[in-house]
Order: sequence, then C-alpha cells, then structure tokens
Amino acid sequence: MTPAVKAAQRAGIPFTLHTYAHDPANTHFGEEAAQALGLSPDQVFKTLIADLGGELVVAVIPVACQLNLKALAKALGAKRALMAEVARAERSSGYVAGGISPLGQRKALRTCIDRRAFDLERIHVSAGRRGLEIELAASDLQRLTRAITAPIGEP
Repeated sequence: MTPAVKAAQRAGIPFTLHTYAHDPANTHFGEEAAQALGLSPDQVFKTLIADLGGELVVAVIPVACQLNLKALAKALGAKRALMAEVARAERSSGYVAGGISPLGQRKALRTCIDRRAFDLERIHVSAGRRGLEIELAASDLQRLTRAITAPIGEP
C-alpha cells in the first residue's frame, strides 16, 4: 500500500488500481505503463517535478506530451521553470523516479494539471511505484492535490 493509494482511500474517491510488470531496463516509464495496460498515451499522465527558482512544483501531463516549462512558470506565476534534479524530486516526493505520484507526496507541492486531463472521463497516474497505476477522475485528482489547470503539455 503506497502513500498515494492511502491518500485516495482516505479521500473516499472512486479509483481503480492497475499493475503491470515493470522492466528495470525501461526508463520511459509512462510509455511503458500505457503499452503494458493497453491504453492510449493520451490517457496515461506523468508526474514531473519542476523548480521555480527554489520552489518545487508538480506538473501532471499526458505521457504523449512534453512539459512546456514556460507555460508552467506562467501558470504558477513564476518567471521561469526548470526540471528539478531527480534526487531532489525523489527526496521531496518520497517516491523514486518513474513512480512519483501526484498523490501522497511527502511534502504537498503546488500542482498544475494539463487541461487535456479534463477531456477524459478518467485518467491514469502513478500510484507511487513503478508498475502500479491509479485510475481516477481528473476532477478528483485536482481536488486532492488542490491543483490548478493550464495548457502545460505540448505534443
């Protein structure tokens, strides 16, 4: 039971867990999850940690997209954003890269969810470890993370 799953349970939201065998040689975690679960890369969202000049923030975007750092900075009222160092993202979230979930992080960070999530009935995000995805409504994810929404992903 990961902190992400516990957070979803405590909130009483409807969710479904999906497991798959993670290949340790694969570093394209989101794409691997989509393929293993037979999902479109537009349905599976990756959780990225960015740095806004010392403040870490969370970006949730479809695995089929790349994070637009300028758009993220603008959405969160910063001058610029950079990807956080992996070790710093892992320490802050309490998860390992490839298994970072927007839910149940060690320290709650400001979060921005790409607007594409709300075009779907349900989305998949990491449930806190490689090989484990949680399927839930984007609105529930937004409520639990107190996220804003903005167009931060680009194909």
